Amino acid sequence: MFSSHLRSLQRAVGRRLFNTDASQFPAAKQRFIPASGTYPKGFFAGGSSCGIKKNGKPDLAVLLSDRPAVASAVFTTNQFCAAPVQFDRQLINRARETGVQAVRAVITNSGCANAVTGKQGLVDARLMSEAGDRFVANFDQSEASGTSLVMSTGVIGQSLPVDKIEKGLEGLEVGSSHDMWMRAAVAFMTTDTFPKVLSKEYAGFRIAGITKGAGMIHPNMATLLGTICTDANITQGALDQALAYAVARSFNAISIDGDMSTNDTIAVLANGASGTAIGEAGFLEFRDALTSFMAELAALVVRDGEGATKFITIEVGGAKSFVDAKRVASTIATSSLVKTAFYGQDANWGRILCAVGYSGVELDTGLVGMCLWPGDGGEPLVLVERGEPRLPLDEVRAAEILKGEDVKIVVDLGLGKEMARMYTCDLSHDYVSINADYRS
Repeated sequence: MFSSHLRSLQRAVGRRLFNTDASQFPAAKQRFIPASGTYPKGFFAGGSSCGIKKNGKPDLAVLLSDRPAVASAVFTTNQFCAAPVQFDRQLINRARETGVQAVRAVITNSGCANAVTGKQGLVDARLMSEAGDRFVANFDQSEASGTSLVMSTGVIGQSLPVDKIEKGLEGLEVGSSHDMWMRAAVAFMTTDTFPKVLSKEYAGFRIAGITKGAGMIHPNMATLLGTICTDANITQGALDQALAYAVARSFNAISIDGDMSTNDTIAVLANGASGTAIGEAGFLEFRDALTSFMAELAALVVRDGEGATKFITIEVGGAKSFVDAKRVASTIATSSLVKTAFYGQDANWGRILCAVGYSGVELDTGLVGMCLWPGDGGEPLVLVERGEPRLPLDEVRAAEILKGEDVKIVVDLGLGKEMARMYTCDLSHDYVSINADYRS
């Protein structure tokens, strides 16, 4: 049945296709772009250019399930949350209250954030969702087909050109191939330098996801835009619980510039097409699979941090609680002095220890240890042991480690057994250039 639906969509007038070959993206980033994928059953993807972006690049994406899906999401805590955030939050909360799962698609546009757009912004978000509903109905050749979540990213304070989205959806092609998922991922991009798509197969189910983001990335939210699809069969409550756990250890554990976006949304759709039911016995396995998947997907955002030259993992252990460990790691990750030192390949470890000290977590400074690890997993460089510096500093080894793209900071608080990770990048001259020219 799907093949006839797809042929009908393919014949639609005005569809716009585009090149997804990895060679068009920066050579240094091509290794992060998959050449193939294993995607969850019952999900279809596609992307197009509908004219929102001035340069004509792809700006409209669809992820669609062939049946109603359980949907869960985490949103920005920015008080100026965008219209799509408000709309999606109400839609998902209504599904939780009624127990009726009717989400069929996620419609995403780039180039215009539909944020700080007043009452008209909410109207436009609803119209965008309704356009998505019509797209799903056309796919099903049915009138009652479910509803659509919406996501928008781009410039804040500009009205959303819904007419362009409506027209763009009329001719947008969807499919289940890797190329179709790539088209959707390319359409997500704004200042991103490469598309971010990932897929994995686990015991009995599959997970795939697309995310975007390179700047205005900081925790206490879902962080940026992302849609994750799985063919696992899971209840609303279990999916909510799994997502909350996973977000705290993935998309809420990355920071690029300390700025919290108005539009950040991470949504997970589970359509049950695999037939694998996630019951009480299998919940932890699913939760941990989702967590590791989301951590890997979130890391792609940091690797594409605006102007970034380093991917920095910050691991804080020996804490009394996960919250304490996360707070220390986050403080290090958001320190401009730490980030600029990494850009300059300067082993100024005092800046790191300084951030640990002002994190607000109670310490026994005589127990703190710290070391620097190279990305290749080689021998670490011990910097501090039980509160005392390891002197003299091996400047040669430090320089070797800091030349690499991947670097890890490990801090041991010596107070307990809990651990947390944060992922961040350095802060370069190019970050200023990119954001100074963003609207142009």
